[in-house]
Amino acid sequence: MTPADPASAGSLVIQPSYSGGNEVTLLRGGDALFPAMCEAIAAARHEVWVASYIFHDDPAAQTVVAALVDAARRSLLVSVVVDGFGIDATWPKVAAQLVAGGVHVAVFRPLHRWWNWLQPGQMRRLHHKLCVADAEVAFVGGINLIDDRFDLHHGWSDAPRLDYAVRVRGPLAPAVQRTARAIWTRASLGQAWRDEVRALASSAEPLVRARRLLGRLRSSGRLAGAPDADSRPVRAAFLVRDNIRQRRNIERSYVEALRQARQSIDIVSAYFYPDRPIRRALRDAVRRGVRVRLLLQGRWDYRLAELAAYALCDELLAQGVTIYEYSPAFLHAKVATVDDEWATVGSSNIDPLSLLLNLEANVVVRDRAFAVGLREEIEAALASSVQVTHESVGSGTRQWLRRGFIAWCARLYLRLAGAAGRY
Repeated sequence: MTPADPASAGSLVIQPSYSGGNEVTLLRGGDALFPAMCEAIAAARHEVWVASYIFHDDPAAQTVVAALVDAARRSLLVSVVVDGFGIDATWPKVAAQLVAGGVHVAVFRPLHRWWNWLQPGQMRRLHHKLCVADAEVAFVGGINLIDDRFDLHHGWSDAPRLDYAVRVRGPLAPAVQRTARAIWTRASLGQAWRDEVRALASSAEPLVRARRLLGRLRSSGRLAGAPDADSRPVRAAFLVRDNIRQRRNIERSYVEALRQARQSIDIVSAYFYPDRPIRRALRDAVRRGVRVRLLLQGRWDYRLAELAAYALCDELLAQGVTIYEYSPAFLHAKVATVDDEWATVGSSNIDPLSLLLNLEANVVVRDRAFAVGLREEIEAALASSVQVTHESVGSGTRQWLRRGFIAWCARLYLRLAGAAGRY
C-alpha cells in the first residue's frame, strides 16, 4: 500500500495555493445547500456551471432543476455535467426537463451499453459536487443533487443523512468555475469528439485552436496572483484530484496537516480505507499526544465498504485512534479538522477510489472560526454515535482473513482500473 510519499512527490504535483479574502460558509445537508444554490442561481447574470455525481428527480432536486431552467430562460449560459455511473433511471426525465429549458447537458463517461465498461478509464468516475454562478459564488462538497432522506438503494428514511458542503465567495470561486467548465468540456467532447477533431483540422489556426482546446480540458486548482502571501481572512485553497497533473493534491494536503497536528485531529469519512502514508501520519500523531478521532458510517450502504473500513480498525485502535459509528442516519460526509486551524470539506473519501481514481474536489480552509464551527458539528455527531471497540471489530484469524480479502479486492480493482503503483 505504498505509493510515492506525497510529501516528497515530484514537480508534477501542484502545490496547494491559499488565497485570502474569501467568505466560506459551512452548509449541512441538502436542506441548507439547495436553497443557497437556488438563490445564487437566481442572482446570476451570465453563467452557471453544475457538476454532480448523482442528479435525482425527487422534489428537493427538482427545486434545483427549476432554478437552472429559469436561469437558462433568462438567456444565461447554463451547463450541467453528471457522471454516467452515478445517474439512475430517473436521469432521462431530469435531462429532458433541463434540455427543454435550454440547459446544456453532458454525461461524463456514459454507460449506455455493457461494452462501455471495456473502454479505457471507465472506472475513473466524476465524483465532483460543484456549482458556481458567475465565478462569484461557488459551492463545493459531498452533497449530491438528491434529497437528504432518500437513498438510491434503501429508499426513504425519516432522518437526513449527514453530509456537508461549503459556499465560497471571493478569489476561490473562479478556480471552481474553471474546474466545472473543464469537466463539462471533457464530457461534451466525449460525446462529439469527431466534430471537434474535424473542426480542429480545418481551422486556419490549428495550433492556436489546439492550445485553446487543451486549456478548456485542464481543470485547475491554482489561483492567480500570489495567494500564499495573502494573509487576509478567510485563507482557503481549492484542490482537485485528477488523473493528469493533480493526482495527489488532496492526499498530500491531508498528510501534511496530520503531520503538523499538535492537539487534535477529527476525521469524518463515509468510505475509509487509507493508504500507508495516511495511516502512518495518524499513528505518529497519536505518539505525539494528539487526540485522533474517526467517525465512520454506522448504517452502511455497501457491505464491501463496511468490510474495508473495519479491516484496518483493529490496527488503528491498537495505535490509539478513537473510532465512532454514526447511527442516527446514513453518513456521507467527507470532512476533517486539525487543531482548530485547518479544515477540509469536499467530495473525497479516504479510500482508493477517491485517492487514486475518481475526479474529486475539496476546499481546504485555514481559519480558526471556520475550523471551530466544523469541529462543533463533528462533536454533535459524535455525541449521537457509538464508540467502536476491539470486541466489536474482532481479531484473530477471522480479522486477518477479512483484511487479506479486502487488500486483494483493492489490488484487483486498481489493476483493472489501470492505476499505477501500489496502494
